[in-house]
Amino acid sequence: MNLKQFFIGLFFLASFIGNAQNKSKEVLFTINDKPYYTDEFERIYKKNLDLVKDDTQKDLDQYLELFIGYKLKVNKAYKLGLQNNAPYQNELKSYRAQLAKNYFNDTKITQELVEEGYNRLQKEIRASHILILVDENATAEDTLKAFKKTEDIRKRALAGEDFENLASQLSEDPSAKDNKGDLGYFTAFRMVYPFENAAYNTPRGEISKIIRTRFGYHILKINDVRDNRGEITVAHIMILNPKPEEAEKDSKITINDIYKKIQQGEKFEELAKQFSEDKSSSSKGGVLNRFGSGQLSSEEFESMAFSLKNVNEISAPFQSQFGWHIIKLIEKHPIKTLDEMKSELETKIGKDDRSKKITASLNEKLRKKYTYKRDNKQFAALSKLVTNDFYESKWTQPENTKDYTATLLTINSKKIEGKTFLDFIDKQQKAGLKTKPLSKLTDDLYTTFLDEQLKTYYDENLENDFSDFAHVMEEYRDGLLLFDLMEKEIWDRAKTDTIGLKNFYDQHKMEHMWKRRVEVTVASSTKEDIIKKAQALLKKNTEPQAIKDKLNVNNIVNVMTNSGTFEEGSDALPKTIKYKLGVSEVFKEGEYYFVTNIKKIIPEGEKTLEECKGKIVNEYQQNLEQHWVDDLKKEFTVNINTAVFEGVKNQLK
Repeated sequence: MNLKQFFIGLFFLASFIGNAQNKSKEVLFTINDKPYYTDEFERIYKKNLDLVKDDTQKDLDQYLELFIGYKLKVNKAYKLGLQNNAPYQNELKSYRAQLAKNYFNDTKITQELVEEGYNRLQKEIRASHILILVDENATAEDTLKAFKKTEDIRKRALAGEDFENLASQLSEDPSAKDNKGDLGYFTAFRMVYPFENAAYNTPRGEISKIIRTRFGYHILKINDVRDNRGEITVAHIMILNPKPEEAEKDSKITINDIYKKIQQGEKFEELAKQFSEDKSSSSKGGVLNRFGSGQLSSEEFESMAFSLKNVNEISAPFQSQFGWHIIKLIEKHPIKTLDEMKSELETKIGKDDRSKKITASLNEKLRKKYTYKRDNKQFAALSKLVTNDFYESKWTQPENTKDYTATLLTINSKKIEGKTFLDFIDKQQKAGLKTKPLSKLTDDLYTTFLDEQLKTYYDENLENDFSDFAHVMEEYRDGLLLFDLMEKEIWDRAKTDTIGLKNFYDQHKMEHMWKRRVEVTVASSTKEDIIKKAQALLKKNTEPQAIKDKLNVNNIVNVMTNSGTFEEGSDALPKTIKYKLGVSEVFKEGEYYFVTNIKKIIPEGEKTLEECKGKIVNEYQQNLEQHWVDDLKKEFTVNINTAVFEGVKNQLK
């Protein structure tokens, strides 16, 4: 989801539930005499009622204020002409195309494909294959030749010849020379659909029938079938790989020290809080969100995580492209339920060869939905123009195309001229069609042309046929304009108005304060005698690394140190730390003994503008917007029909 979609969603969350009702509507309010009706207000209020967290937005009086403010901004956008900007028009067109996809589905067939895909996702298959290349549009002679070659190889495999040897010697898949045809484990939606069908319909240890894909002919041998591994939850401790300027940092030594402390019985979660450099998880004891195969950007991390068998099992240190890790298995989760995966599976189906089934069903539905008629005389004249040059992509349209502007196809009241069909034929040359004779070619081309024109007509009339589609498009149209307006009037101004931002900071800087901070070295150990030795060394101004070198002997990590400037309340500081300069007394928290050496105490104080700029900019934007709505109410005339609004309130309550 991009920023614009997220922003617009905060105002009006699009839904495909049919909310429209056939009832009378009244004018709720006007802006410069432009009416806004009760049905739109009620529909959007009901749609968002259970989604908003702010109770003020559930209050109808407050919600009306928000709604009027929203419409005022939209009116301002139109007044500035933002609707004429090419980027806006292109994005609106792109969004409509995405939204329209939901109306091109066959629910029954889609559900069948979802269930099939889900059932297949329960298993992972390991297969080897042999490929004989042949183009989708190859001649009948070349196609038969490739089929015969594949058939001969399959017979040899069925007769007992080693499949791997056949793959490495005869497969035309370039990778077969190295992997002997072995594709590893895969599950549904990882391979083209015909290939997947063969994989899931061939028993383990057997060789498939010959299958055809867009790449050519294949035969498969099913080597293994295993249950899908599902998802897992793990915790980890990570020490980042050193940056170029951190030449003295040795991540491997640090992670090994931490691992030794775990082996000595110290708690994984406490060590993660103290030392893990993954700040998004360290405060939670290193716990990560659950994930499944292929969902992480690190294959090393994923492989190690799934190799852990028992809850609370801990891995040895290992390195990924990000740094060094130790993983602890928290929980294993079975594969998601069908309901949980339904939306994801529908998206995958739309990008897969499976979608051809849905397309065929839609074509049949539209042929029944609309009245259409072909002018056979015009079609015959157009067909004669197509020559054998088409097969070599050299065919050109006649120079005088005005002779072919007569209507070829009528869909309801829409007339489509012959020139449109000629343009379609011209573009189809790139597809490399080899259908012969020419009369059969033009018949096939017209069939495809008809289906495309029916879908175009259907798409053009979605707003007329589906009220929910029209509503969502209206909301997005206005929301997109509002985003552009906010960017122009508020967000860019807050970033570039340095004087205004500085004045706002001066007025609110007491709200942005540093807590007390300390420049400190913290030493920790589970052994009181060790921490006392660390205390003595700190009093002698011994460097932290030297302390570790002296006390961590015989391959045992007795003490860890952490140095830096930390704000009061930081996870890096012991909770009972005393803010006093110098080396502290030894104190205990839980199972750990601590000693601190505070070199500097920085009192509470104002943050500079640079130190809190992100938050100040955000607050300045909110301030500008608040005053902006008041200015818009002065710029535009708003009249609320209070009697109608009272009726709406009574009805909604």
